[in-house]
Amino acid sequence: MTEYAKYLAPIADVVFKKIFGDHPHLLKSFLNSILPLEEGREIVELTYLPPEIVPDIPGFRRTIADVLCTDPEGRKFIVEMQTTWEDKFKPRLVFETSKVVSRQLKVGEDYCLLQPVYGLGLIGQSFDGDKDKWYHHYKLTDTQKSPHQSLDYVHLIFVEIPKVPLATRDMKKLGILWLRFMREVNENTKYVSPDLLAVPEISEAVKLTEAIAYTPGELRYYESYWGEISVLNTLINGSAARGKAEGKAEGKAEGKAEGKAEGKAEGLMEGELKAQRAIALKMRARSIPLEEIIEVTGLSQKDIENLE
Repeated sequence: MTEYAKYLAPIADVVFKKIFGDHPHLLKSFLNSILPLEEGREIVELTYLPPEIVPDIPGFRRTIADVLCTDPEGRKFIVEMQTTWEDKFKPRLVFETSKVVSRQLKVGEDYCLLQPVYGLGLIGQSFDGDKDKWYHHYKLTDTQKSPHQSLDYVHLIFVEIPKVPLATRDMKKLGILWLRFMREVNENTKYVSPDLLAVPEISEAVKLTEAIAYTPGELRYYESYWGEISVLNTLINGSAARGKAEGKAEGKAEGKAEGKAEGKAEGLMEGELKAQRAIALKMRARSIPLEEIIEVTGLSQKDIENLE
């Protein structure tokens, strides 16, 4: 029988859903501390929206996209937890957030009824090269105005959880504590920081990460979740490294005959293609869904089927 740690990581989907998908008061505290809301316009109440209108993100099997809620003002909030980073996550959040904006109005309704939509992407890996920049806020802005003027309809926020500092003047203290909770609590945690337990909402969330709060089925799912994440990371990172090495080797060989620049470029492309095919074959062998293989490798369905 598997021996589970006392705490489970809140960035895993089954844990994240239990905390923020079932407890609106915890989600309200979290969003008020994280989102760039104007003073005096904090969220006072949240209502979860039906699952059937939650944005569907094909290929992101391990993306949490079922936390979609609204407040009495009509503002919509999408919260997604992306354990592993892929560059395609940014445009997908743009697309899905835009869909929520467009679904607000019925045919013939006035556009002035539109309310802001906030898309919050919590990222379990670092993706930006700036070691000091971990909070990324995007919105529609008139770049020719000084100070800039903005349209308050779409806000996209990406947070790199591993880079969250212990303290910063640029964010509310409660926000830092919530993000520290997301980063620090996991299977290796023996003692939770008193700073976190001093906040009633975070203390309650900590309780919801305790393994004893989960059924045997949920614990098995949790274990398989990290197993799949580990496999995907190994495949992607290992194949990317091999692809670069093969690309450089082939590029140098072709460069002698056709020119170094062209040979290196073509070699890199061919090496990358071989790497993606290798990933696809290994993912198929593990019965990973076809749409997820397409998303990870960038290959077409026909290309993947031809590999078999």
